[in-house]
Amino acid sequence: MADIERTAWFYNVVTGEVEHGPQSLGRRLMGPYDTEAEARKALETARARTEAWDEEDERRRREEEEWGQG
Repeated sequence: MADIERTAWFYNVVTGEVEHGPQSLGRRLMGPYDTEAEARKALETARARTEAWDEEDERRRREEEEWGQG
């Protein structure tokens, strides 16, 4: 395991707990994060990123439709 992983923070999606260094199976973890605070906000960050990506996908879809009508 890389040193950075041992010092990083992770969010466990099963327990809802933050871990310093990976203490659980990788498929249960989100991260690594640089700080405990970032790890605590893992779900919020993921939700915001997903919403932004969805908005970008929708914007591109509309642009493609507009180009097709020109």
